[in-house]
Amino acid sequence: MRARLPLAAEIAGAWAAGALSRLLGAGAGTTVPGKLLWKLDPRAIDRLAARLPQGSALVSATNGKTTTTAMAAEVLGSRYRLAHNAAGANLVSGVASTLLAARGAELGLFEVDEGALPEVSERLQPRALCLGNLFRDQLDRYGELELVAARWRAAVTSLPDAALAVNGDDPLVAELADGRGLVFGLDDPQVARPALQHAADSIHCVRCGTPYRYAHVYVGHLGDYRCPNCGHARPALDLTARDVRLHGLDSVEFTLAANRESASVRLSVPGLYNVYNALAAAALARILEVPLEDIAAGLERFSAAFGRFERIAVADRRLLLLLIKNPAGANEAVRTLLDGGGVRVAVIALNDEIADGRDVSWIWDVDFEPLVDGLERLVAAGSRAAELALRFAYAGLPRDRIEVVPDLGAALDRGLELAPAGGELVVLPTYTAMLALRRIVARRGHARNYWEQAA
Repeated sequence: MRARLPLAAEIAGAWAAGALSRLLGAGAGTTVPGKLLWKLDPRAIDRLAARLPQGSALVSATNGKTTTTAMAAEVLGSRYRLAHNAAGANLVSGVASTLLAARGAELGLFEVDEGALPEVSERLQPRALCLGNLFRDQLDRYGELELVAARWRAAVTSLPDAALAVNGDDPLVAELADGRGLVFGLDDPQVARPALQHAADSIHCVRCGTPYRYAHVYVGHLGDYRCPNCGHARPALDLTARDVRLHGLDSVEFTLAANRESASVRLSVPGLYNVYNALAAAALARILEVPLEDIAAGLERFSAAFGRFERIAVADRRLLLLLIKNPAGANEAVRTLLDGGGVRVAVIALNDEIADGRDVSWIWDVDFEPLVDGLERLVAAGSRAAELALRFAYAGLPRDRIEVVPDLGAALDRGLELAPAGGELVVLPTYTAMLALRRIVARRGHARNYWEQAA
């Protein structure tokens, strides 16, 4: 049996590898130390996590986990010294790297990839777990939603002492809690959709398979649902957002309510999906016993996470960078842009790297059609730019308004050239395209690298 190195030696080796990676220009080196530590001794992660005096809190979701965790960091950072994977490295290696750097930290706050949640939760044994949503995403990596939900259920079952915060508006997620934990959701019919979108995911009863009937639909399949056959329904909500007021592309206001308490919140980011992100962050803080007024104050301090409705000044124009990666998220991005008055010029970048998902057929389930009327020019970019251009042609955008520029730097330059002076260029990239575009913008001196922002 191979002898295990002392933890101090393993840490030193991992840090040396990370420093070498940075010197060689291999990215930020944010995950290299953790990858090496994980290979040397997977149980070292467990031992590092056990050093945190206040334990760990995990956030997982298909959509919004980076923003939710960043919001939670604003709330919790005034109470604890945090170990937080703010650069978005949310696999086991990224969590390990964050733990390696967690000198003096009291509480671990980690966003976790939905596929990595079972292993991360097993290793960290968190005191709190926030489950935001499950949407169809990267089927070639994760499989169908029911498979991910089954893995999540096993993780939750294995953590009987962890405090839970779950999205009651998502049937699959709410069912995982099985009556345990704090349940959050939206409670404002005024911002509901008139009906489910055609690409909605979890619309069949998790118990008997009958299609749900919705009193209100908010985002994708999230809403107030009930099965007409067996009666399975959205559970009672412990924490809600009411009186939601959407202010185009600028902000959103709502009332955060829990039991007989309430607080007004104004977020500096727009969109109904960011209300859900704020609710999830508030629910996590709530189960960690943070007062409601402190939660509201932290949410109001929050500014956009990198690539998630991030605005970046470039000379006399401004980039609006908004990540899209699956039908539900892209549809909400479109909805928010339309609420803000539509889009004249857009760069949309579609990649098919492993982290994006090799299968890009999901773009045919995105309702891009409402964007077409006001869109004067589309620059289709990324490794699958041609497929994206075809999708918009089928959406009704005239061919002479579509330019195919696969190279991301060239596409960004063309978009800025087309955008009016003093105006805003909307950029909708998939995950790896977003990271590449952020590097391009940082290299040109318009923004800091995302890993430097997280430092």
